[in-house]
Amino acid sequence: MSNPFGTVPPEAILAGDATDAYFERTRATLEHAGKNPHVVAEVTADQFPTGEFDVFTGVKDVATLFEGRDVDVDALPDGTLFDGGPVCRIEGPYLEFAELETSLLGFLSQPSGFATAALETRLAAPDSLVLSFGARHVHPSITSTVERAALLAGLDGFSHVAAGDILDREAGGTMPHALMFCFGEGNQADAWTAFDEAVGADVPRIALVDTFWDEKSESLLAAETLGDDLDGVRIDTTSSRRGDFEHIIREVRWELDARGHEDVDIFCSGGLTPETIRPLREVADGFGVGSHITGADSVDFSLDIVELADEPVSKRGKLSGVKQVYRTPDGGHHVALADRDGPDGGDPLLEPLLRDGEIVREFDLEEATERCLADAEVVEFDDSAP
Repeated sequence: MSNPFGTVPPEAILAGDATDAYFERTRATLEHAGKNPHVVAEVTADQFPTGEFDVFTGVKDVATLFEGRDVDVDALPDGTLFDGGPVCRIEGPYLEFAELETSLLGFLSQPSGFATAALETRLAAPDSLVLSFGARHVHPSITSTVERAALLAGLDGFSHVAAGDILDREAGGTMPHALMFCFGEGNQADAWTAFDEAVGADVPRIALVDTFWDEKSESLLAAETLGDDLDGVRIDTTSSRRGDFEHIIREVRWELDARGHEDVDIFCSGGLTPETIRPLREVADGFGVGSHITGADSVDFSLDIVELADEPVSKRGKLSGVKQVYRTPDGGHHVALADRDGPDGGDPLLEPLLRDGEIVREFDLEEATERCLADAEVVEFDDSAP
């Protein structure tokens, strides 16, 4: 079968077939009427700044989507934090991009939601190892989108092998409970020993220690079994059995230290959120976060025509006219008409992405990560964290 999982192929997206049906009817109507006006359209989530910032990403896919079309496109740089006003602007004959709106919004909305949640996680434990473990919660076809968003927001790595191939990054991870079950209760030491003998030297020796017995008992057994080769233990205790999870982690830390295993790290996973991570970050060394990232709400972007044949227009509730957005010296986000002066000291954020259908911007994930983390500090993102 050419399409065994029934996913929309890239060719359909680029051709504009991955669209809502009413755009096809719009094209038919405009072509019948002989109309194809020159327009400016803007992508926004909120018209005015709200003070609640999100991370903007997905722009590389937008550039690919519009490449070769008779349009100019401007957009925020990848990784920019925003809280209102346009994040993307398209100018050209309307029928050059009418059917692309659905894919355009999808390329921006969900990845920006993933990246925003990942940034919340990153800032909840800024000095800890934090990995993305959420690939199992999304369709396999978009796992690289999840993992790229996590990296952009500053997470240290991820677990998905195929996403790693796409992103040219090595996936991380050690052992699941299934491995422990295959050896059976009472044979945990055999499982850890076999793992140590089987995997490459570059793989951390992190023993899963919550399968059959108390976390403390299995942690101490792992330390006794692997000795100095043990890098850490992972505690993934089911929420119904956790009780006071912070106390459990502190107890494991105490008992390991009491027996001379101060160098053994403790890694936590299983339904973690920024709220549950913060109390643990002083005692645990790392975290694996999944559903908080993959379950994040998409940013509710919409696209609206704001100028028609050089005249400002808008639907009710939206702002007419071509706009620019600025980062103000105090970390604010300011929206103004593009033909007017911006705020004193403000830096314009919308930058050229395509000109006459040609991509005029390069994309670098490391630069986007630096921008995201720097912006988070400037705008005081996650300022509620203790």
